[in-house]
Amino acid sequence: MSLPANDAFSLGFGHDSIRRSRGSTRSPSPKLPFTPSRSPSLSRSRSADLTSPANTRPRRTSRRINSHTSTHSSKLADVREVDDHTLQKLAQNGVHTTARREKQATKIDWEIPRKALHSSIGFLTLHLYISNSTTKYVLLGLYVGLAVIVPADILRLNFPAFARLYERFLGFLMRESEKKSTNGTIWYIIGVLFVLTAFPLDIAVVSILILSWADTAASTIGRAWGRYTPPLPNHILGIPFARRKSLAGFLAATVTGACIAAGFWTWIAPMRESGASWSWDEGVIVENTQYNWLPEPVKDYLRQLDVFPINTSGWLGIGMISTVAGVVSGVAEALDVGSLDDNLTLPIISGSCIWGFFKLLGLFSS
Repeated sequence: MSLPANDAFSLGFGHDSIRRSRGSTRSPSPKLPFTPSRSPSLSRSRSADLTSPANTRPRRTSRRINSHTSTHSSKLADVREVDDHTLQKLAQNGVHTTARREKQATKIDWEIPRKALHSSIGFLTLHLYISNSTTKYVLLGLYVGLAVIVPADILRLNFPAFARLYERFLGFLMRESEKKSTNGTIWYIIGVLFVLTAFPLDIAVVSILILSWADTAASTIGRAWGRYTPPLPNHILGIPFARRKSLAGFLAATVTGACIAAGFWTWIAPMRESGASWSWDEGVIVENTQYNWLPEPVKDYLRQLDVFPINTSGWLGIGMISTVAGVVSGVAEALDVGSLDDNLTLPIISGSCIWGFFKLLGLFSS
């Protein structure tokens, strides 16, 4: 078996020596560097190429780009200056607008005609009380007024033409919220009718005065100085308060209510012949009869403890009554009663609390 002479796996035959001699006499393979070397001729050719007319365009283009860039930068600077100037003007206008809005926001609607009518009812009530007017005639007049106002309010809410006529003559006495709802005068009259029917006359008159004067004082003081005082908390001892009420308005109603009670039972009530629930000399009375309903064994025990009887006359009695009336006025005015009108709730709540306090004092009075 013969092997080919050009087999790669030769076994050392004679022709293999010839191949080895050739392999040993070969020149080594040239080394190829991976980074091209710069020859002087190549460098000169490249510099000649760069200085050739054909290669001057990129430099000219770069100059154009640079000039365009500088021009664009100057324009941007101008635009920025204009924008800064415009922004300054807008900022100034914004400040003026904000100041104008704040000035408009702080503009107070005093509701002078409405408050004047509201307060005048208190003076009319005092006049009727001092002049010994009969309650039934006052009630009759209120029912007649209610019979006129309720149909007119129904027409106002259902017929736009009548609403425009109504607001043309009486709109200055109405709030914006009342133009689409029941007139507050209706609730005012209903509240007055309730207290005149349910309570003794002097307590009913005091509750009407609280509605007329304490509510007006709370609204006026609250609008003037309410923003300088903190708002009332949502609840105190479980009693809900309206969020829009301020401490200034609450204090105004409290002080006014206390002054109303002190002034009425000290100076106004003695001007009427009879019917007062409290007098300076006798203390708590109802129709000139003393009412303490405690059983005799309970009275004897309280006498041993020196807590019975309690003196409700003089300065001590009027001080207790005024304090309670003031607190009741402030709480009733600031109370959150939902959608109910305060012209209805204020006289009823204040009258009920004052009447209940008189009953409580009567249990322990001398």
